[in-house]
Amino acid sequence: MKKSLSLIALSALLLASCSKGASDSSSTNGYSANQTAVSSEAALRNETSLGSKTTGINLPPDPGPFKLVELELDKGSKGEYWQARGELGERGGTMTVSSFGSGPKTFNLWAASDVESHGLGLLLFDPLVFIDAWSGKPIPRLAKSVTIAPDNKTYTIKLRKGLRWSDGHPLTADDVVYTFGTIVKNGFGNSSLRDTMSVYGEFPRVEKVDDYTVIFRTSVPFAPFVTSLTSVGIAPKHKMENVTKKAVSKFHSFWDINVNPKDMVTCGPFKLERYVPGQRVELVRNPYYHFVDKEGTRLPYLDKMVIAIVPDQNTQILKFYGNEIDLLDTRSVRGFDAALMKQREAAGHYSMYNLGPDDGTVFLLLNMNQRKDPKNHKPYVDPIKQKWFNNSLFRQAVSHAINRQRIVNNVLRGVGIELFTAETPASLYYNKNLPVYQQDLNYAATLLKEAGFTKKDDGYLYDSSGNRVEFTLHTNSGNTNRDATCIIILEDLKQLGIKVNYQPIDFNVLIDKTETSLDWEAIVMGLSGSRLEPYGGANVWKSDGRIHMFDQRLPDAKGKVIVPDARPWEKQIDQLFDQGAVELDEKKRHEYFDQFQKIAYDEVPVIYLYCQSLITAIHDRIGNYKPTPYGINYTPLGSMHNIEEIYVRKSKP
Repeated sequence: MKKSLSLIALSALLLASCSKGASDSSSTNGYSANQTAVSSEAALRNETSLGSKTTGINLPPDPGPFKLVELELDKGSKGEYWQARGELGERGGTMTVSSFGSGPKTFNLWAASDVESHGLGLLLFDPLVFIDAWSGKPIPRLAKSVTIAPDNKTYTIKLRKGLRWSDGHPLTADDVVYTFGTIVKNGFGNSSLRDTMSVYGEFPRVEKVDDYTVIFRTSVPFAPFVTSLTSVGIAPKHKMENVTKKAVSKFHSFWDINVNPKDMVTCGPFKLERYVPGQRVELVRNPYYHFVDKEGTRLPYLDKMVIAIVPDQNTQILKFYGNEIDLLDTRSVRGFDAALMKQREAAGHYSMYNLGPDDGTVFLLLNMNQRKDPKNHKPYVDPIKQKWFNNSLFRQAVSHAINRQRIVNNVLRGVGIELFTAETPASLYYNKNLPVYQQDLNYAATLLKEAGFTKKDDGYLYDSSGNRVEFTLHTNSGNTNRDATCIIILEDLKQLGIKVNYQPIDFNVLIDKTETSLDWEAIVMGLSGSRLEPYGGANVWKSDGRIHMFDQRLPDAKGKVIVPDARPWEKQIDQLFDQGAVELDEKKRHEYFDQFQKIAYDEVPVIYLYCQSLITAIHDRIGNYKPTPYGINYTPLGSMHNIEEIYVRKSKP
């Protein structure tokens, strides 16, 4: 016990030392589409600094807006380039980061349904707009400007001149229209992209004006529209058009993990050079990337980037200590690692950063699916367990039985917080009125009794039909935090008489169970979130969402999800998300999303457990590393929002 307490205390010191000089907890609003016109990068960015007032931590100085410069870097062709805002770096070198899972499932960004593949895809394919790491506002990326018409339904996007794909082919409005009008709208690949851009079931219309101009039209004012563009990389029409003329199913196998890197073209800072399954992904500089430094040198600075596949967290730490990995990002540094790493910081020639609470969540799910598999006509979930999992009193009892404080203390070593809500305290839309509660086994037992369950003399819990309450719990193997969390859950529920059979499994197998086969009973896993825009969770919370995991409904042959059996509270959440999406008044938007969080809190289809504190560590040989809470983009780089200007120092700092 003394050892645990000392680690918690040391973790607190780490948080204090990494976040020198905390301030008040007030926050700025995220991007709101109630402006009548936004025609420049500076205006769209909205000069609101993140600063200590919004995060409680000190950040690198806000460098101000990007500058657009016109240069002739390609012979005979002038182009418009964003000028990087950091210090001048050194060209060359290789940087190595690590990835948690067992490797990407695809290199097709638009077909990616797992965080690993999607994050890697965003290194290869840039979106039209990006989130500024200091203001939290969407700013142009491939675009030069975004103008919102007075009707708040018409968005004119101007592309920069001279944009090229990595094979030298021009990137134009045709690629933008193809990406949104064909791939996303028609549900090729991962339909979650369509979910978060649709409102009241309608997807925006997109049309080309000229080679550099595209207009999007929404049927109603759509507050999160510009922000939703940040998660969609632009696709190369000249490479993919023939694929989308075929069946939707053919699209999933295009640019999969067996792709020949020479066949891929990209518009992000890197292109694929090599993939060694289970070991590493190797990326090299895109020769036509559209960023330059202050001297006009084309970026990125790095020659090469290696993403090492290291699913075991202990091994990640050892590789970092051994200089085999340059960065331990926000989900790599655990609580007990952080405290000990802080002691070794100076001697190890690395620096640590605290970016405050994560907007991602870790939670327990009970499979509430009540349907049958159309292939074999058997229930996805045992009908006996369906009744348990669909009983809100049972779910509430499970939630009240879990000792979250023990998880935070013993698993996270104090570097994290207990969580009870769909939005974390990092979110601008976090509902502060929902009370937290401590473990209460007596209250949990009362809820179970009310639901018809009885704990008998043998120590086990039984339902009203005499069935012993027992189920299997999965999480992804190799993640020591989640493994330890599952053990605590097992022990806590045992006190209620519930028998939990814990089986960690491979991450890709876990994803297949939640998204395709649906043959699972309980899981502990996590999802990334958005501290800026709650509508980004529409694909999770709307009843037809592609990641509606607690009761996943699969798409039909046309890729459409039909929902004939939505529960009354699911319908309420659907309505609140739509109302929040079309409302431009920030106060009213908060009211809608507060109501959604209240329903999720009461019904507990997702039993939230904790969110971690975002701790990163990077070796001193890496320059221009300037992490901020708004700069977390969930690629393999995580906090390295400015990857184009990151560089390897050739001499010691």
